[in-house]
Amino acid sequence: MASSAITILYALSISAPPVSSYPDDAGKKEHHVHGGFKNPWDSWRTIGFGDMWRLASRQLNGHANKPDTTPPTVPVRKPEFLPSRETSKLRATWLGHACYYVEFPSGLRVLFDPVFEDRCSPVSWLGPKRFTEMPCEVRDLPVIDAVVISHNHYDHLSYPTIKEIAKTHPNCHFFAPLGNKQWFTSSGIHNITELDWWDQRDISLSPSHESKVEVGNSTGSPPSSATDIEARISCLPCQHTSNRGIFDRSKTLWASWSIESGGQNVYFAGDTGYRAVPDLPIGTDDYAPEFNFPSCPAFKQVGEFRGPFDLGLIPIGAYDPRWFMSPMHADPHDAVRIFQDTKCRKALGMHWGTWVLTEEDVLEPPQKLREALKRHEIPEDGVFDVCDIGESREFE
Repeated sequence: MASSAITILYALSISAPPVSSYPDDAGKKEHHVHGGFKNPWDSWRTIGFGDMWRLASRQLNGHANKPDTTPPTVPVRKPEFLPSRETSKLRATWLGHACYYVEFPSGLRVLFDPVFEDRCSPVSWLGPKRFTEMPCEVRDLPVIDAVVISHNHYDHLSYPTIKEIAKTHPNCHFFAPLGNKQWFTSSGIHNITELDWWDQRDISLSPSHESKVEVGNSTGSPPSSATDIEARISCLPCQHTSNRGIFDRSKTLWASWSIESGGQNVYFAGDTGYRAVPDLPIGTDDYAPEFNFPSCPAFKQVGEFRGPFDLGLIPIGAYDPRWFMSPMHADPHDAVRIFQDTKCRKALGMHWGTWVLTEEDVLEPPQKLREALKRHEIPEDGVFDVCDIGESREFE
């Protein structure tokens, strides 16, 4: 490595902080149901068998749009990660879809929803295939202190990727919503903490010369230039669902997350919808004054109790057809409202440009994002942006 600071082993320990404030309704745990979880808001609509049949029929009868993935689409560049833990600015690198690598000025390094496979699928030979290349491999990441998982869908939680991270970065600790710990432990990974909505944990990384992998083990005499790294991670609500098979729908929880470290606060929205929109004629503006569909109240609560945020990582893709996808996937107009509700100062888009999961054209999300920003009189550049895959952006 280019700097001795990056080669120092940081032993990680986790503790429960003093109870922070949270919404009055959070203690009711209305998202808990027998054997699983639910979205407890009017903004949610459960997708039924009839909806899925209708969606499949669109493919069979030729009514579905088939996005053109012929290159060029989204530019891909080789990431340039920092050679050490030293940086004066918050830095985020988009690695495709919902995966971001975030470098905090405190020295903390966090990887969100990593999937480094060609297909997001239970098998390597079937399922959605990347139309943009992976910008790097797991081995190219200089250090990973924490991996944060939003939920267990295959485009957000990948067994081969998680196993490779655990092997390459054995001191890395994994964070996931309730119900996901068993998946990790059955995969041979025990550096895992699962949390419920509004739960928090404090993270402390202490520098050590010793090559220990046990969580909380710290020995040796670190150089005087190496200091402890402190952070607080919060598991927060969002509107989605979960499953990895046919019979496990909503058995594990989904979540958004925040991480605060060194005076910088980052919000990761994960995979989420904002409001359930019914079937409307093509081209209908579902935010027109005559429509008043309920929006998810959790985002304003996140902004009030955990915001404001220096940076939001917010999904903008996989939304068409709207009548099917809107309960669980935000479109760019929803994304701007999530940005505002959560009190993010800046944001970067994600959940697009990697796999064809839905019917919108592959370059449509950033176009619609610009329209949404203009509608809300938000500058189109420098506030809520998109970037190339592999590109890093810095924030004060």
